[in-house]
Amino acid sequence: MNRIATALSIGAAFAAGCGITHVLRPALAAESITAQVIHTGEMEGDKLGDANKVGFRSKMFVSADGATVSIQDGNVPKHLHPNTNEMQFVLEGTGTVWLGDKEVTVKPGDLIVIPKGTPHGGTKPNGRAIKAIAIKTPPQAPDDTKLLD
Repeated sequence: MNRIATALSIGAAFAAGCGITHVLRPALAAESITAQVIHTGEMEGDKLGDANKVGFRSKMFVSADGATVSIQDGNVPKHLHPNTNEMQFVLEGTGTVWLGDKEVTVKPGDLIVIPKGTPHGGTKPNGRAIKAIAIKTPPQAPDDTKLLD
């Protein structure tokens, strides 16, 4: 229960930060939000977006003032975002990922909170690749990914 309260508190803090981001940096490609239900459990293959050269797929669901919401599936190299906070809610897959200066184990139901400038990624799955919902605030600029060793 304490994990849920902590996760909700962190989520509320990020949401509060979203309110001020319009002053600091406008949303990239902001669209109006459409009421919908997205059945993420049914999304596989091309429904998750085009695969890049390492097989990673990403599909944006919502881009609005202050934040984006997308689904990500696959393994990513260790990297950081200098200007973007990120939260990932793990839907499927287990394994380890870098978070800051250590590797942590993740599984379905885990919420990964990644403040801007924090090294993360370097995914090592135990079987199926990690599939997660990613929330980024402010919306990530195209040049806001720095690959690390």
